[in-house]
Amino acid sequence: MISVLVVDDQPLVRGGLAALIRSSPQLDVAGEAGTGDEAVALVVRQRPDVVLMDIRMPGMDGITATERILATHAPRPPRVLILTTYDLDEYVYTALRLGASGFLLKDASPEQVLAAIHAVATGDMLIAPTITRRLIEEYADRTVAREKPHPDLGTLTAREVEVLRLVGTGISNTEIAAHLCLSNGTVKTHLYRVMHKLDLTSRAQAVVVAYETGLVVPGRS
Repeated sequence: MISVLVVDDQPLVRGGLAALIRSSPQLDVAGEAGTGDEAVALVVRQRPDVVLMDIRMPGMDGITATERILATHAPRPPRVLILTTYDLDEYVYTALRLGASGFLLKDASPEQVLAAIHAVATGDMLIAPTITRRLIEEYADRTVAREKPHPDLGTLTAREVEVLRLVGTGISNTEIAAHLCLSNGTVKTHLYRVMHKLDLTSRAQAVVVAYETGLVVPGRS
């Protein structure tokens, strides 16, 4: 069973998502929260596998709540799936930079919502590569004042740097393996080491790092 915490300040939206999750035999609702503060507290008590996180809420917003949840529960935090109205949104970019696993548009179909929860629960990056690149290219070069510095790529081996660069282009592990003439297992091992050394919590966060450190340049492959 995958336990899911639903966070949205609109009771109707929150209740509808909870009902949808309960309709799946593989999913369970760990709780519902209407504010970021409630979400942070419920994560401590319920330890969900996935958090569906609305961004714009009164009081503590979804960005701050995401940051606190991912920092407090390291090294095994829940996967955070952002709920948003717009795909090209600076708030979404910030959430991905902090370690959210992906985002889901609020007009997604029930099937897409359930598939998204399963995807992030297994560690996949939810958003399609084309959307990822459009979003990150839109905002990466605007990020001047940063809350925390870039990770030190000097801790990575040459092969790990290359794997991170290819992850940044949005291709899959299978495609990376073919490009580098490696096995899928070896690529996963390199990526695991990259994530561990750079203290990253999601593949989407790794894509952001690849752009912000210049390994991937907007407009180029």
